[in-house]
Amino acid sequence: MSDYNWCHGPECHTKETQSRIRGSGLDKVLRTIRIKENRYGSYQSDIWNHFCNQRCLMDYIQTHIRSIVAIAPRREALETPIKIEKEKYESYRYNYNTSQRVPYQATRTTIKSVDNS
Repeated sequence: MSDYNWCHGPECHTKETQSRIRGSGLDKVLRTIRIKENRYGSYQSDIWNHFCNQRCLMDYIQTHIRSIVAIAPRREALETPIKIEKEKYESYRYNYNTSQRVPYQATRTTIKSVDNS
C-alpha cells in the first residue's frame, strides 16, 4: 500500500498554482497534487486522503453526484421521534421609550429525541 494518493479532483491538474508545476526547461506541465495519507492524523475523515482541498472535492461531487447517489438511493424520508418541551419563564427587555427594563413572559422550546427501543 502506498503512503500517497493522487487527488481525485477532475480539474486538479488545470489549477495554475506553483505546487502543481513539474518539468524542466520548456517541457513544463501542471500535474495533479500528490496527497500524503493521514496527513491530518485521525483528526479528519478519510475523504482528505483523496482530495487536496475542498474545491477539488466539490468538483468531484458535482461531476459524479448521480453515480454517488445511485450507490444508496433514498426512496423515502427518514424520521426521528421527538418530544417537544415548552417552558415559560420571565425575562426582561429594554424599553427605549422609557429607558427601563420591562419584564415579560417568554417561552423556551426544547426538542429532545425519544428512544423507542
